[in-house]
Amino acid sequence: MAGSDSKTEKASPKRRKDERKKGNVLMSKDVIAIVSIIGMFFSLKIIFPFIVNTLKQVIDTFFDMAAVETEMTESLLNDITKELIFAFIKMAFPLLIASGVLAIVATVAQTKPMFVVDSLKPKFNRLNPIEGFKRLFSFKSAFDVIKGTVKITILLVILYKFVSNSILNFARMLDMDLYSSIVILLDLIMGLVFKVSLAFLVISIFDFGFQWWEYERQIKMSKHEMKEEYKQTEGDPQIKGKIKNLQRKMAMARMMQAIPDADVVIKNPTHFAVALKYDGEKNAAPVLVAKGQDYLALRIIKMAEENDVVVVENKPLARAIYSTTDLNREIPKEFYGTIAEVLVYVYKLKHKV
Repeated sequence: MAGSDSKTEKASPKRRKDERKKGNVLMSKDVIAIVSIIGMFFSLKIIFPFIVNTLKQVIDTFFDMAAVETEMTESLLNDITKELIFAFIKMAFPLLIASGVLAIVATVAQTKPMFVVDSLKPKFNRLNPIEGFKRLFSFKSAFDVIKGTVKITILLVILYKFVSNSILNFARMLDMDLYSSIVILLDLIMGLVFKVSLAFLVISIFDFGFQWWEYERQIKMSKHEMKEEYKQTEGDPQIKGKIKNLQRKMAMARMMQAIPDADVVIKNPTHFAVALKYDGEKNAAPVLVAKGQDYLALRIIKMAEENDVVVVENKPLARAIYSTTDLNREIPKEFYGTIAEVLVYVYKLKHKV
């Protein structure tokens, strides 16, 4: 029994849709992070001249203050603080905007636009220590630990190489003017960010693959769940069978009620029977209001006789109309001539002509 409940089937479209409504979608946070970092990197390259110019203006302002002011007062400290905050906002705001926009784009690209109310509801099962223990020692948690360790290791290696290779540049900066030093420092930082971004991009690709595998594994269904979902969407086969049976009975009752109003019943003589009704104001040709085979044919004939409906025997015609015409549909054109003769005969019997 336990084996029959194992989740071995791929998730159905309905299961995926239901999981999406709950907010359970495929998403890699590493992809969002790397997109934001790369976006900031290119934004930094674009506004690099602006940053250098802003730093130059700040330094010039501080030098001007130093040349005029003789002591550090509270008012001067406030002015310096305001100048630094304003300069930081000017330099950081474009980067923050670019990073935020790209983070939203990366998220929407993975999850598609959605608004989930369920995610706002408190989930008390998260307070369950047993479930928390399971999550702590799950395969996903182990992967996250390994991934974090790899990230830290790569970052430390890159920083070590960066410092090792930049010591000479740092020493050269001591003999340069301030502005040249700033340009070199920012250029080194750009190179560092590029290397970190490249390394984290590779990690994010692996992380996305793992998140996809974990998501697909998580939403898998058991055979029992597949059967239950089929019952919910398509209906229980037994109930559907009863509904169809009831519909057949209702259709049969309506058909038998239409026989007394028919103009003629054509039989073959016991295997097939068809009842026709012609209303020149509503239809261009006679309409098949009832048809049956074997036992049902005998019932149609009997009801016709009980209600004084003329019964005509014509074996090929009865069989042909039964096979080619659906209920409540006009007879095909190829039968117009033959049926017209039959109706004339019927009208004569009833003294209608």
